Amino acid sequence: MATVQWRPTVNALTTPVSYKMLFVPRNVVNTEELAARMAAALPNYSEEELRSILAIRNKIIQQSLINGEQVTEEGCFTYSLSFTAKLNSADDAPPSADQCLQVRIYASPPFVAKVRYAAQLERLSREKKLPLINTAEDTLFKLSDVLNPDSVLRLTGKDLAFDAEKGTGECVIAGTESGRAVQRRLNVTANSAIMLMPDIPAQSQPWNNEYIISVTTRYTAHGTPRTGIYERMLRTPLTIVLGDEAGILTGSDASAHVTVTGGAASADAKLRIQVVLDLQGERMLLSLLDMKEGGAAGAAVSVTQNGNYTLNGFAASTVSSLNITVNNYAGLWEMVRNDYSGRLIDVLDVKTA
Repeated sequence: MATVQWRPTVNALTTPVSYKMLFVPRNVVNTEELAARMAAALPNYSEEELRSILAIRNKIIQQSLINGEQVTEEGCFTYSLSFTAKLNSADDAPPSADQCLQVRIYASPPFVAKVRYAAQLERLSREKKLPLINTAEDTLFKLSDVLNPDSVLRLTGKDLAFDAEKGTGECVIAGTESGRAVQRRLNVTANSAIMLMPDIPAQSQPWNNEYIISVTTRYTAHGTPRTGIYERMLRTPLTIVLGDEAGILTGSDASAHVTVTGGAASADAKLRIQVVLDLQGERMLLSLLDMKEGGAAGAAVSVTQNGNYTLNGFAASTVSSLNITVNNYAGLWEMVRNDYSGRLIDVLDVKTA
């Protein structure tokens, strides 16, 4: 029997660094493959007939949900609907369905129990003979995954060494929207660490502050180039002038997921804004943080849809509040879940004028 394969990967939600188990699928079973396996178990039906049955089944489940029904397959799955909407009063008009209606699929406890009982786990090695970047830290702010043009970036890992002058490798910073820059201002290029003053390529919009860093090297004189890509995105600080609108918390998109529209501050300040997914509560929690990991934090604000929100500052901060508009709730949710392991932070350089 085949095993369930997994690989340890960095958990970005913990300090100090810990690791989580990442499922590595052996294969993706599509409709054709599923029908073929069903035909092998039910020889009286052809693959084409079973594909038609599967298609009709999915349409019936979908129509049942459209009709406001819940579908329960005993011992297997439950298909249901839920809402992600916040109403200020019970009489408020709800948002449109495309903004708040969600489809949820739950596996039944007996189904899950049988999978757990029969599955055999196989650990895949995280070790590869290629550059492995474990951490990226800005040495000025002492913050992970921050790409600061005014500081030195320190990468740690394994098998990172290369000689740029001899052409045995390179370190590259690339924007997720556009732009690519080979790094020339290298202070250290050792196997366990690289230190560099980053050359950051410009991207189309000021809120496109998301970057990927990679290291390429050759381990022998005639060896093939091996490239290691850091698993986390790096983000540059964003300048926010109170009174002007500015996009934040966005990736490569042409429009900002979130916009800062105003706020109150007694002096210029640097701080961070954080988004954490609350999967159980089906909401996002936004808050302002100081510039130290695990330091002071303002009260978290629950966000469940597009709209205007006010984030309060934290103790001793010169920024007492920040007004934001969530323009694309669904896009922000997907980005934080898929690309940031449930937690996204932007560094903001807030200017009063």
